Amino acid sequence: MGYSDPPTSAVREAVERALAEDLTPLGDLTSALLDPATTATAEFVAREGGRLAGVACASETFDRIDSGVRIDWLRVDGNVLDPGTVIATVVGSLPSILTAERTALNFLGHLSGIATETARYVLAAAEGGSAQVWDTRKTTPGLRSLEKAAVRAGGGRNHRGNLSDWILLKDNHIVGLGITEAVRRAQSMWPARTVHIECDRLEQMVEAIKAGAGAVLLDNMSPDEVRACVAEADRLGAGRRPCLIEVSGGVSLDTIARYSAAGVDLISIGRMTNSAPVLDIGLDMTGSAP
Repeated sequence: MGYSDPPTSAVREAVERALAEDLTPLGDLTSALLDPATTATAEFVAREGGRLAGVACASETFDRIDSGVRIDWLRVDGNVLDPGTVIATVVGSLPSILTAERTALNFLGHLSGIATETARYVLAAAEGGSAQVWDTRKTTPGLRSLEKAAVRAGGGRNHRGNLSDWILLKDNHIVGLGITEAVRRAQSMWPARTVHIECDRLEQMVEAIKAGAGAVLLDNMSPDEVRACVAEADRLGAGRRPCLIEVSGGVSLDTIARYSAAGVDLISIGRMTNSAPVLDIGLDMTGSAP
């Protein structure tokens, strides 16, 4: 399995749910009108430029409907698409192709939209510095593994996958505990886990670093405030970065280069997964099967 490929189990589960949603209880009534012996060829075509993701889900969809339908993928997840790019050819039963079409396109369009939006942020961040672009847990319920794979296909990196991955103490967690005690308790209870502290001002970041946090999240700060925090963190580390420094909140395509230029390690963007527009991909019939 490649770096940007989603887990096979997640693909199977998502496709099973999607097909049940589309075909319960009586199946595809319209395609049932067609002669089952009718065959066709078709092409997945990009209507606009972007970055591809969702190939595994589209393949699984057709395989579930009819394993006799043959798909020849000309592009793979992570590939750049120009308008008019032929992504794959499909050959097989016309009723089966039509039954699988919309579910396959839903996955391709949604996940390619996330990959495309991610690629935009990655490119914009690179114009300012070397910060990696991370996703968040702001994902569609039940599709997180697929959407995080799409982020990887777009050149981004994954933040924690779920609440068990590591400890991220936000303002509501530390309000009654304090940063230093929160770090101490986290390191005692979960010694192998990263301890990540959300900070909304420089003083909190300093306390988190001195307490031994493995990462700090600078939340809703301006680029100038972030730059000051980075300088102070490096001073505390005597020229060596004492922990990972992440920025989140208020970052857009227009501002991400300035945040990257401030010297942070990571920039997390929720809208890559929760607000990405669908990439327009179609399935065009090209004739009867040979």
